[in-house]
Amino acid sequence: MAIFPQTRTAGPLPVIALLPHRTGAQGGARRLPSLRHIGPNWYASVMGTAIVASAGVALPVDIPGLRAACTVVWALSAVLLATVLAARAGHWLHHRDQARAHLLDPAVAPFYGCLAMALLAVGGATLTAGRDVVGVPAALAVDVVLFVAGTAIGLVAAVVVPYLMVVRHRPAPGTASPVWLLPLVAPMVSASQGALLVPHVAAGQGREALLLACYAMFGLSLLATLVVLPLVFARLVHQGPLPLALTPTLFLVLGPLGQSTTAVNQLADAAPGAVAGPYASAFGAFAVLYGVPVMGFALLWLALAGAMVIRATRDGMGFAMTWWAFTFPVGTCVTGAAGLARHTGLDALTWLAVALYVFLVVAWAVAGTRTVRGVVSGALTAAPVPPAAATARTR
Repeated sequence: MAIFPQTRTAGPLPVIALLPHRTGAQGGARRLPSLRHIGPNWYASVMGTAIVASAGVALPVDIPGLRAACTVVWALSAVLLATVLAARAGHWLHHRDQARAHLLDPAVAPFYGCLAMALLAVGGATLTAGRDVVGVPAALAVDVVLFVAGTAIGLVAAVVVPYLMVVRHRPAPGTASPVWLLPLVAPMVSASQGALLVPHVAAGQGREALLLACYAMFGLSLLATLVVLPLVFARLVHQGPLPLALTPTLFLVLGPLGQSTTAVNQLADAAPGAVAGPYASAFGAFAVLYGVPVMGFALLWLALAGAMVIRATRDGMGFAMTWWAFTFPVGTCVTGAAGLARHTGLDALTWLAVALYVFLVVAWAVAGTRTVRGVVSGALTAAPVPPAAATARTR
């Protein structure tokens, strides 16, 4: 049985970028990891780490020691961001042919949205968790820089990646993937992170402009998601379950759901003092009227995706970098549920946020441990297994 049935693409590279990798051993001798196969998907580890810190701080419960732990995780996310940025810079410097090929591969190009979200996630975590270490002025300065850079990159990716899919990638019918959502959800992350900066802007036109710009990015991302999500579900219905290594990407659908809920709640918090009273009240009502139904759908999708993952695990799904999809999307649901709990006062939403956070921490620990093990062994930095070899391995 092949690992990747019905995943042929029109790009010059197949989906092997997401396949299980060979070990770094060649002829019994281990070699240093190469930067050639460090793709933009590695930013997912930064996102997944930063959201553990942000979501922990956002929880509407007081857990002794949690804030200190979140500060440590924030520091780790900052180190990871610097490390992956350096590795990706080396990749573009020394392996430009591979970097260009990634842009022309419909399975890899959408991961450029992860660069934007990694910058935004670390910036937001710096302002919420890192300020205990570096102070509010420094944390704010870092967040502003990362917000501007992440938003600019995210907006460019939201246009360029779909453009490439239309004019260059031309993926075959029935090959829609949850990965396609990545560049589209980046502006939604900007919307929620921008809400944290609104109170720090001087009152007046600037503050209102930032708030409404965040709502514009919320709408941009939401409507784009509504275009792509039916394609993903249609692919599942007509083509069957995703290949084993791609099954965790089903959790990516939670990203725009949880992040949009987070955005409307955080923007509602920022609205008073930025817009006139009636509009501020309307934004507060919209946060609940929008957030509750979307959170309900997110829980439905979580159950469906979880069932698919259990099925794939029974069929022999091994570790791949796609496992990081279990982290950031779930983290957005934590912050979304926490925001709804804050605005409704419902204990049920508080405990939902706590339960999702426990899942997030466990998923992050597992993905992080397996990633470190794969980097040390060279398995995650070696050349991908060719499709023929992957097929033979699973027979």
